[in-house]
Amino acid sequence: MHGWAFGLARQLGPDGVTVNILAPGYVADTEIFGRGWTPDFHARKVADTLVGRAGAPEDVAAAVAYLASPAAGYVTGQVIGVNGGAVLGR
Repeated sequence: MHGWAFGLARQLGPDGVTVNILAPGYVADTEIFGRGWTPDFHARKVADTLVGRAGAPEDVAAAVAYLASPAAGYVTGQVIGVNGGAVLGR
């Protein structure tokens, strides 16, 4: 997916179109992580973060809103990690 998005960013950038990838980390109480996981699993995932908490759907929504806004018009070809520092950017 990354290579495809990077290629699209190069191709579409001259037309003013931005292409980015949003890579969320552990977001508790979602269909992906919220069902059947033990308290120990949750504690380990939170411990993996630098901010000491699980993500919330609102954290991901805020990043999407930013990327969809005119304020992000100069952001393209990026992988945006919304993961509380569990995976550091490069």
